[in-house]
Amino acid sequence: MIICRTPLRVSLFGGGTDFPDWYNSNNGLIISGSINKYCYINVRKLPFMWDFNFRLRYHKTEEVKKVNQIKHGPYREIIKYLKLDQQNIEIIYTADLPALSGLGASSSSTVSAIHALSTFKGQYLSKKQISQLAIYIEQVKLKENVGSQDQIATAFGGFNKISFKKDLDFTVEDFLNKEKVDELNRSSFLVYTGLQRKSDKIEKEKISNIKKNKLDRSLHKIMQITNDAFLEFNKKKINLKKIGMLLNKQWEEKKKLSDKVTSPIINKICKISSANGAYGTKLLGSGGGGFVLVICPPNKKNIIIKKLKKYKIVNFRFENTGSTIIYKK
Repeated sequence: MIICRTPLRVSLFGGGTDFPDWYNSNNGLIISGSINKYCYINVRKLPFMWDFNFRLRYHKTEEVKKVNQIKHGPYREIIKYLKLDQQNIEIIYTADLPALSGLGASSSSTVSAIHALSTFKGQYLSKKQISQLAIYIEQVKLKENVGSQDQIATAFGGFNKISFKKDLDFTVEDFLNKEKVDELNRSSFLVYTGLQRKSDKIEKEKISNIKKNKLDRSLHKIMQITNDAFLEFNKKKINLKKIGMLLNKQWEEKKKLSDKVTSPIINKICKISSANGAYGTKLLGSGGGGFVLVICPPNKKNIIIKKLKKYKIVNFRFENTGSTIIYKK
């Protein structure tokens, strides 16, 4: 049995610049951190006593004889890519937080499955190879409307600056020291909107608008905001008030990428947080629901949480392990 643990991620700056249609012409820049909330993939050889060859358990259960009968696209394509279609395999997925909530869970699951199944085969891939294969599976084989940051952030782990260039020539720089990460941990939390959403329609609209050059102004502004945030993070002492102001600017530009990004519930959470002392707020992921990130003074954290008592609050810490095989037998 193989068990792989892969973190979810919080994307602070640069969302939208990680679409290939953008960074192949303009480059892209992301600031993102993996967090201590994880998804897990268990892979084992299925005993021959069953009348099926593949069993998959996620929010559904699949029991099929042939790999092409598997409905879960990423798992099916990974098994085919790794030439494991003649094996008898069970894959079980579990996670600490809900999927479809803007924390990169879909790509974390893809990364975990690649890591676990390649290890099951006896093939050991680097974090960059895992990232590239996850991007290839999602964008090329499945033609999903997704960016390229989540696959990298969840595979590598850490608090990273991810720079994109043409043909997946990306670089990853884990640039924040422990003291600054600890300060960010003390000052951050997540608010669950209660809204799960499928990102495909929102992302498809963004990609279409990028191709039509309709988002050039906003994405150039997002690139500049991300550069400013990187410079701010790299100062001798972190100024979370300035980081929060930049986060608010990022959020305002993000809302211009699609009219489906925000909603009355999301706006209310951001308004309550800001009115009670938050430095900055931003919805995570493509938009429409999921989690709102709040950055605030540590002494205001409990006050803001009390004001948001009707919502589910998630405290978290940034981590630096990335995708890891935690059990192999």
